[in-house]
Amino acid sequence: MTSIHIKKGYSLNIAGQPAADTTVLPEPDRVALLPERIPFFKPRLKVKIGDTVQLGTPLVEDKRYPAIQLHSPGGGRVTDIRFGPRRVIEAIVIAVDQDEKSVAFQSFTEHDVDNLDRTQLVETIVKGGLWPLIKELPFRDYPQPDAIPPAIYVTLDNLEPFQPQPEIYLKDNRELFDYGLKVMRRLAEDRLYVSTHNDNSELNRQLNGKINLTYTGLYPANDPGVLLYHTKTSAAENHAWYIDGQDVLLIAGLLKSGRYPTERTVALAGSATIEPGYVATRLGAPVSQITAGRFEGEDIRYIGGGVLTGYTSSRGSYLGLREKALNLLPAGNMPGELLSLFRPGYRKPTFSRAFSSRLNRAALEYDCNIHGGDRACIACGYCALVCPVDILPQFTLKAILAGEVEEALQHGLLDCVECGLCSYVCPSKIDLFQTLKNAKADFYKELGK
Repeated sequence: MTSIHIKKGYSLNIAGQPAADTTVLPEPDRVALLPERIPFFKPRLKVKIGDTVQLGTPLVEDKRYPAIQLHSPGGGRVTDIRFGPRRVIEAIVIAVDQDEKSVAFQSFTEHDVDNLDRTQLVETIVKGGLWPLIKELPFRDYPQPDAIPPAIYVTLDNLEPFQPQPEIYLKDNRELFDYGLKVMRRLAEDRLYVSTHNDNSELNRQLNGKINLTYTGLYPANDPGVLLYHTKTSAAENHAWYIDGQDVLLIAGLLKSGRYPTERTVALAGSATIEPGYVATRLGAPVSQITAGRFEGEDIRYIGGGVLTGYTSSRGSYLGLREKALNLLPAGNMPGELLSLFRPGYRKPTFSRAFSSRLNRAALEYDCNIHGGDRACIACGYCALVCPVDILPQFTLKAILAGEVEEALQHGLLDCVECGLCSYVCPSKIDLFQTLKNAKADFYKELGK
């Protein structure tokens, strides 16, 4: 067992924590695939409006590597293909049949997994459309199927608000998860790290000691990039793979049953949510169904994924393949507060000591207003105080803006775990997170990926 302590980071004390109860939603009458939510994926359509598809039918393929495909999360008829700017495929909507049919994939027993050729195992996951659930550091694209990873990290919990915790999604799924770990261990050739927070000793007991990496610290201590930064011993480890615990269940379900899996546990939370909690639904479910009767107000921001790292969504959208949380926050489109200069700000979230809320331990209501205007960097150093991988984000930003790519790399650009904390704590309202993330993506594309 390896245990590490992460000294830097920050946890948002945000209202809207989901209760432990899980609500089982009825089967939706429509689902959708959202290709644009998979970074670097360049989709090429394989279907058109009016086509009949089965659960697990390929809908798009990646132009870079056509063998990598995304499959239909439902069986029925393609009713809509939504395009965004520059003809980006935003959503492929499927009206689900009552007698939903499914593509039959090869299935394997636990004994088969132990004795299966690794190449055949990879091919089955690729053909099943779930290979993009596995990601590779440092760019977080899916890895090349024929590559051998230096290690694979399975992350069980997530410290970003609000994400499903392992006690929720592993309930009644322990045997399937054990099966999935066997699969991951074969892919990693036994270089597998199963990680969780050090406080979760009960979970380790329930999993029969399968957790071999624990950590303490604030968000984003759980991130595999952070764990790798504090444990790696050579540059070869920089290209480690990782996968979320709930995604391990999907791959395990595909291989064990031979059927494209659809089960998903989603955290519905945030300070604009009525009765925050967990919902059991399926991949690609409509946001409108998940949030029905569970929000207050109309001026709401829908965020698919984490509060700091998720995507802007809407009531008319759907859940993406990798998304396991839906956060509802007030948009914050309101006029400035009257006489705000003379108010102590006891309930205003802040990283600095500007407001007396630093003394308030109660959960605070966050909104999406930046509460200020852009200005030049004041060299406060807040971003460096929270960066868990010891980047100096303010200097990295200046190197990027000056076009000095090599200098940005020397500052540790590729170590950036894209946690969003640098933007959150910046008093000048500079979006360092997006700038660094875009710079990493641009560098990746220059490498010909």
